[in-house]
Amino acid sequence: MTVCAIEITRTDPFTITADGSYAARLAGQGEARYPERWTLAGPEAYAVPLPLAQPEEADSEVLPLTDGRVLIHRRVADRHVFALLYPTGTEAAPRTGELVLGAVDAREGLRVTLLPPSPDGACAYALAVGPEDSTVWQVAGNPSGPQRVAHVPGLCSGGVWLDRAGRLLALDRELDGRTKTVAVDLAGAVSPLLQISEDSDDRLLLAAPDSGLLVIRSDAPGEPRLGWGVLGSARPVRFPECLRLGEGATPFAVQPGQVLMPETCGVALRVGEAGLALWRPADRHVFRLGAPAGWLGGTGLWTAEGRLRLPYAVPEVPCGVMSLGQPVAPLPPVHLDPLPPVDLEPLPEPAARPVPLQQAPLG
Repeated sequence: MTVCAIEITRTDPFTITADGSYAARLAGQGEARYPERWTLAGPEAYAVPLPLAQPEEADSEVLPLTDGRVLIHRRVADRHVFALLYPTGTEAAPRTGELVLGAVDAREGLRVTLLPPSPDGACAYALAVGPEDSTVWQVAGNPSGPQRVAHVPGLCSGGVWLDRAGRLLALDRELDGRTKTVAVDLAGAVSPLLQISEDSDDRLLLAAPDSGLLVIRSDAPGEPRLGWGVLGSARPVRFPECLRLGEGATPFAVQPGQVLMPETCGVALRVGEAGLALWRPADRHVFRLGAPAGWLGGTGLWTAEGRLRLPYAVPEVPCGVMSLGQPVAPLPPVHLDPLPPVDLEPLPEPAARPVPLQQAPLG
């Protein structure tokens, strides 16, 4: 598939399931917004609109599940309401079905946002942040409706899954004027995860559960910079010069399936408003590439085979996916020392806490 370089990048949120089977977004313009589900598992992507009797507000959030339904989060008066949408009717007369799941009260000062899709694909979670504390809610996959599953003192943001079971969640917590990443076991435990220095602000941006690769942003080197480390490793967090891509550089996808091989994981980054860059720790080099016109939300998904899939929508192709391979760079004269092995066996009951990257010297 040949696609021209970026001309316009859509900034509307576009969310892909962890297994890459479905995606969802709010389509339409202005006040005529409606949920749209994309089916990505197949020879060709296609979109199914899921409109209801009234258009959606622009601040509504959507999130796909692996059974093909789409979770929608709406603010209705003094409540945050969650429902599942699905196509019904006939091909000649398609309709949208809606199953209301329940609501979370919108008390004063409470901000509620959906967390990234759970790795299990069947559950969905939301983060409610109040003036002094944060709560993780399970808003789909629970027959009794929205349920509190974790409480975290401090103001939390972000959200990165650390395992394949959908039980360990990393959140960036602001507490006492500093931001550090904590690991939240949805069974109830909260433990430190990322603390490079006592006075630094450290945030986790991406994680690859198979290899343990972590991509972070920290001001420990003296200014906010992108770096990488390995979950459970005693090696230091490293801040490569090639990742000095400006404040707007944001990683959005990491290659799965590279068991115990963090240096070989491909990482895709959005650079500025419409730039695309690919990087691997082993290469010590960033490849800048053209992305498709109409790239949706600066998002994408790596496959285990090493292909990066980028969704786009333009008038002539309203539902398209561009596929890229990871470029191969010549090896540098001095090779990276092999990293120590990481034990990623299934978590016992109760779940073990991740080994913190605490007090790691700067690399």
